[in-house]
Amino acid sequence: MSGTCQPEHDWFSDLLSGGLLVGLCISYAPQLSRIVNKGSSEGFSPWFLLLGSTSAASGMLNIIIMQWSVIRCCRVFSTLNCLEAVAGVLQVVLTWFLFTSILVLYMIYYPQHLKYATVPVDTYDSRPSEYVKTNIKSHDWQLSITLSWVVFIHITLVTFVTFLLISSSPNPSSGVRSPELSLWATFLGVSSGGLAALQYLPQLVHTYRMKLVGALSIPMMFIQTPGGLIMVLSIALKPGTNWTTWIQFLVAAIMQAILLAMCLSWKVRQRKLHIDDFGHPLPSSNPSSPQITRGPDEDVPVEEAVEVAVEEDLVVDGERAPLLAGKKDSAQKGILAKWGWTK
Repeated sequence: MSGTCQPEHDWFSDLLSGGLLVGLCISYAPQLSRIVNKGSSEGFSPWFLLLGSTSAASGMLNIIIMQWSVIRCCRVFSTLNCLEAVAGVLQVVLTWFLFTSILVLYMIYYPQHLKYATVPVDTYDSRPSEYVKTNIKSHDWQLSITLSWVVFIHITLVTFVTFLLISSSPNPSSGVRSPELSLWATFLGVSSGGLAALQYLPQLVHTYRMKLVGALSIPMMFIQTPGGLIMVLSIALKPGTNWTTWIQFLVAAIMQAILLAMCLSWKVRQRKLHIDDFGHPLPSSNPSSPQITRGPDEDVPVEEAVEVAVEEDLVVDGERAPLLAGKKDSAQKGILAKWGWTK
């Protein structure tokens, strides 16, 4: 093996890979810390996390297959030479780990008030209906649990198949892959790119409907959008890779740029409505200014909450108007009576 394992030094590629590894950790840190600090993962689409996790897992196993001969050379390489050789693999593995960490935190910090369904209870008087929590899991929470199991089953299955094919390959250490292994690697790469293309669609729809940023981290997207293009270049320069290895990162960078633009527009909208990223009213210096809420179950779109608040104000004003008018009329009659101008 030592005859075929010759370390290749490319300082530009090494610096690029090292910077990307550090940049990945820095880029994901705002998102991971935001979920923990806010204590809520509201704003994420479970389908986005499912597609992203499965896409990252497929891409990770694709590059492991493509660079398996390089990985095996770590047995004879020094530590530094090994890290230099497998830097591209480490980038993709780290991407999978960090993105899957978002899914784990999403489940841990899923909002408690959204886990169980609420039902309206009629009060049979002029008061609005009250909302009561039930022990029935909400549709979104049940969906999140199911999709999390799908992610776990997917990574277990594709990992098993990958290493089964690698072990049955005639001579995997020489870089010559069996037709079955080559076909499986292509399938993983293409499926990773396809999942990455679909990954952002449910999140874009979810964020558009909420019209709120939620727990999404804008700083993370600011870093990762150009970082994805740099990662494409870094992986493309690695030996043994092809377009199936980096296509998912190019697609993800383009889609993430669209999501970033949407979140920035919602930030401007939230500032105008004086609400935070989760739709809650910000503290106002003017007590008489209108407060926008999200409804009794805190899962009502902002527009609907505004309409309800306006309708309630109109009803209250309508009930108070005759009382105010009556007091005014009484005061006027008292003045007229004092001067003897009433009958």
